[in-house]
Amino acid sequence: MSVILRIEDIECSYGAVKVLRGLTFSIESGSFTGIIGPNGSGKSTLLKSLSRVLKPAKGAVLLNEENLYNLDTREVAKKMAVVPQETAVNFSFTVKDVVIMGRSPHLGRFQSEGKKDFEAARLAMELTGTGHLADRLITAVSGGERQRVIIAKALAQEPKIILLDEPTSHLDINHQIEILSLLKSLNRENNLTIIAVFHDLNLAAQYCDRLILMKSGLVFTMGDPAEVLTADNIKQVYGASVLIRKHPVTGQPSIILLAQDAQAAVKKSRVHVICGGGAGAAVLGLLAGHGYEVSAGVLNSGDIDWETANFLGIQLAEEIPFLPISERSHNENIKLINEAAACILANIPFGRGNLKNLEAVSLALEQSKPVLIIEETDIEERDFTGGKAASLYNGLKEKGAVVLREKILVLDWLQDSLSNTR
Repeated sequence: MSVILRIEDIECSYGAVKVLRGLTFSIESGSFTGIIGPNGSGKSTLLKSLSRVLKPAKGAVLLNEENLYNLDTREVAKKMAVVPQETAVNFSFTVKDVVIMGRSPHLGRFQSEGKKDFEAARLAMELTGTGHLADRLITAVSGGERQRVIIAKALAQEPKIILLDEPTSHLDINHQIEILSLLKSLNRENNLTIIAVFHDLNLAAQYCDRLILMKSGLVFTMGDPAEVLTADNIKQVYGASVLIRKHPVTGQPSIILLAQDAQAAVKKSRVHVICGGGAGAAVLGLLAGHGYEVSAGVLNSGDIDWETANFLGIQLAEEIPFLPISERSHNENIKLINEAAACILANIPFGRGNLKNLEAVSLALEQSKPVLIIEETDIEERDFTGGKAASLYNGLKEKGAVVLREKILVLDWLQDSLSNTR
C-alpha cells in the first residue's frame, strides 16, 4: 500500500506547554489505524494537527506528499473528513439536511446542491444504514443513530481519509460494535483510510490493523495490535498490570486488567488453587490482585493457567503436557497445599491423568484446611473417567468442602473462612 499521510518530526504546543514532541510516522492508504495511550499522552492533539485544527510549531504533515497546511481548505475537505468526539446537533435539521452538508466542499460559493450531490448523500446514507431516518429530525434520533448520521455526512464529502476522535464514546456496547463494524466495512470494501483515537484497548485491537501507542507526547511504539499490545508495553505506558490472551474468534490480542486492591501491597494468607486449562486464570488474577499469596497445581506446562501463574509470579507444581500427573508433581502439589491456609478447586474437567488433583484436595480436608469447590458445571459433565472422578469429587463435599457456583464469591468465602481459623 502507498503512503497517504506522512508525519515528519511534528511538535505542537498549547502556549508554553509542549504536547507533541517530535512525532514521525506514516499512514498507508486503505489502513485502519488506531491512536491509543493514557490521558494526556497527546492523542487528541495529534488528531487536531492531522485535521488542520492545530498547526505544528515544527515539522510537517504531508497529504499525498504535499504540505497539509499549504493546501486550500476546500481541497483538503474533499480528501479528508473529520468526525469529532461530540456529535450533538442543537438545530432541528432533518437527517438528510445534515448529510447533504457534507457536500459543501464540492459546491461553489453560491452554488446549490445538484443531482450528483443528492446521489452522494443518498449513497452515504445507504452505506451507513440511515436512509430510513432521512426525514426525521437529527434531534430526535438515538446516540448510535446520530453517530451514524455524522459518519454519513463525512462520507458524503467523498474523502479518502476519515479522522475520528473516540467514535464510540458515550455509546452502549451494542452501538459501539455497530459503529466500529460499519467503519471496518467501509475500510475494507471502499478502501477508506481510517484514523481513530481509542480509549478502549480491546476495541482498538479487534478493529484496527495498525496501532500507534503514545506516551507523554511521543510515539512509544507502533505496529500491528499483537506487536503493540504486550503486557510489558501496557505496564510501561499505562502503569497497569494486564494479561494478554488471543481472542478466540479473531485471534487478536484481548486485554484482561488485573485488579489492584488497596490492600494489595500487604500480602495476605497463601491460597492454593488447583486448576488447569484456563479454568483458574480468572481466580488466580483475582486473588493476586487482592493481595493474597497464591500457589497453583498441577498445571500442564504452556496452558492458559500455567501462563497466567508465571506472569503473576505464582509458585506452582507443573507437569509435561499430555502426561498423567507424576509422583514428583503430585508431591510438589501436596507440599504447596501444606504451606497454604486454604485450597480452591476450580471448575476443571477430569480424566484419568489428573485424578491425583482430587486426591490432593482430599488431603487438604484431612488437615482441616478450608476447601472451596467452584462448581460452575456439574461434575457429571466434566467426568471422563467412567465415574471415578465423580465419586472422589462428591467425597470432597461429604468431607466438608464448600461449594460455590460463582467465582466472584471467592473473596467473601476466603475472608470468612480464614478469619474463623485465626
